[in-house]
Amino acid sequence: MIDAATRLYCVFGNPARHSKGPVIHNAAFKNKGINAVYLAFEVQHAAGAVQAVRTLDIRGASVTIPFKESIMEHLDWIDPTARAIGAVNTIVNEDGVLKGYNTDCQAAVAPLIPFGVSGKVVCIVGAGGAARAVAHGIAAQDGDIIITNRTEQKGQALAEAVNARFIPAGEMASIRADVVINTTSIGMTPKVDEISFPPEALIPEMVVMDVVYTPLRTRLLETAEQKGCTTIDGLSMFIAQAAAQFELWTGTAPDTDLMRSTILTTD
Repeated sequence: MIDAATRLYCVFGNPARHSKGPVIHNAAFKNKGINAVYLAFEVQHAAGAVQAVRTLDIRGASVTIPFKESIMEHLDWIDPTARAIGAVNTIVNEDGVLKGYNTDCQAAVAPLIPFGVSGKVVCIVGAGGAARAVAHGIAAQDGDIIITNRTEQKGQALAEAVNARFIPAGEMASIRADVVINTTSIGMTPKVDEISFPPEALIPEMVVMDVVYTPLRTRLLETAEQKGCTTIDGLSMFIAQAAAQFELWTGTAPDTDLMRSTILTTD
């Protein structure tokens, strides 16, 4: 029951209305008996979002596309890992001090560990906040990274930061990799017909991962599956990073099986 003592948590993004964050976090709050509510806010500017946290005493926030990098300059303290990555996806309001963390990094790598990362050629599509977290996670596992991105300057900067190769988006079809990871919003609802990697470059031996989870089966994953690739949907990473956020906010680990089943049974 929502009352005057209910603590407010949220996600900031644009778009944000597609987010499943409210579904899983509210289920977790209820399961743990925590008097809190989690809402989705579609905002225009990082500065305004952070001011809202301060003004409304929002206890914690998830940060998604396109604010993971721009939000950093407005916070009071950044965790060293998040600072090294250059992106924040979690805000913790600690008695008025706003702290930034990144829970994407380990969450992105975890589903790939069973397939092996060390020595594998890993192509990361994108160079935004999610890409930075994924790239740092793959680098920590000694993967051989290729960055491809529509904005060459941004892609080259990320490639230099993680000692990777950069290949322009126009040459993406020439890429030969063991693992392909889409970190962009290409293929996300409502633009579900878009694909982030050339179908002709997909081969059966590849592992193909998409961080997009709405829809769960993006056009990239459907096409990769048809080509005989091993596919990993965005739900694994999404739940892992959300569980880490929940623990940062509450000091309590949520039931990740409950989170997964809640998403899968919710329209």
